[in-house]
Amino acid sequence: MATKIEWTQKVWNPVTGCTKVSEACQNCYAEVMARRLQKMPGSADKYRNGFQPTIHVSSLGEPLEWKKPTMVFVCSMGDLFHNDVSIDFIDMVMNVIRECPQHTFQILTKRPERMARYFEFRSVPQNVWLGTTCESDKHFDRIDYLRKIKDAKVRFLSCEPLLGDLWGINLRGIDWVITGGESGSCARRTPVEWFRTLRDVCQRNFVPFFFKQWGAWSEDGIKQSKYKNGSLLDGREWKEYPNV
Repeated sequence: MATKIEWTQKVWNPVTGCTKVSEACQNCYAEVMARRLQKMPGSADKYRNGFQPTIHVSSLGEPLEWKKPTMVFVCSMGDLFHNDVSIDFIDMVMNVIRECPQHTFQILTKRPERMARYFEFRSVPQNVWLGTTCESDKHFDRIDYLRKIKDAKVRFLSCEPLLGDLWGINLRGIDWVITGGESGSCARRTPVEWFRTLRDVCQRNFVPFFFKQWGAWSEDGIKQSKYKNGSLLDGREWKEYPNV
């Protein structure tokens, strides 16, 4: 399915639903979207459980139908490595990924400790990028788990919404950083200095930096439409990608 998420091209949701594990989850966009989809014709059946973790065997074959090479975000509406998702089902997802070498699959989790355990005795498909969320310095340990996955072609961080100053972040072994502000009526403001600090750390470490958006709060601290706020940081866009 096509998506408006700027750093990918399509989303694939063999798993939907999740449970909150940290402060970034407070205003989860996927939870809000799932409740909307639950009431919409054409998607009501898939989201009949709302935001409860749910596997969808019927969705497994979707990438096999996409012939054009595509960047695919896996489980934009959930977490593949949620504890309620069985290892057998994760294996099924990886098997489909291996059958689609023309695509690049981006897997993002807030549970990198389980992802690291999963890949301890399994190889990472070469067309997979592995990422974890690190919204504040409370979660630097997630990056350590991600680093433990030795044969990942690309390791990336989503620091969105950015909820703390990451000046002490260690980017050893990290190939890409995505960040952005929070959207929605309850969005928390991110000071511009926090974005600048993360950008500067990325530049010092030669890590591509992707600034997705300001979100609900502008650079000047005005709450308004995220579309009006845009994605300029210090007068320019930062839409860098890993050089793979």
